[in-house]
Amino acid sequence: MRRLILKVIDFFYIPLFARWIPVRTFRYIACGGFNTTLDIVLYYISYHFVLHEKMLRLGFVIISAPIAAFLMAFCISFPMGFSLSKFVVFPESMLKGRTQLVRYLLIVSCCISLNYIFLKFFVDVCHIYPTVSKALTAVIISCFSYLTQKSFTFRINQRLKAKS
Repeated sequence: MRRLILKVIDFFYIPLFARWIPVRTFRYIACGGFNTTLDIVLYYISYHFVLHEKMLRLGFVIISAPIAAFLMAFCISFPMGFSLSKFVVFPESMLKGRTQLVRYLLIVSCCISLNYIFLKFFVDVCHIYPTVSKALTAVIISCFSYLTQKSFTFRINQRLKAKS
């Protein structure tokens, strides 16, 4: 599966972007773009068709529809994003998979907090439509995520990289 994904990504990389973007960065953008698009589509479906734009009542807890839709989409986008990052974008990382997963979860936890803050801000304060708010939030979170995943979660030992 990894080879197929790389063939598809690299098919577009070589003729169009090879001069301007390093291959790892392009792969991150492609995988992240796919995962973000999937997340937004799942968010839209959850918000409109699962929740019907209504609050989610879980016994003693009530979750607003925008936040509940975010959590529903997250249940799929988290494992998808980790798998794509680990096996497609950063396969050279010598960190143990368990370490990567813990670090990924830590960064994603920060991203969840930022998602919550930005969604509440855009929807409740700025009165921006929830799906548009989710897209704006995704752009901000993607920049943060790329920088932290590259330098922390899937860090590649530069000495090993230089030898290969």
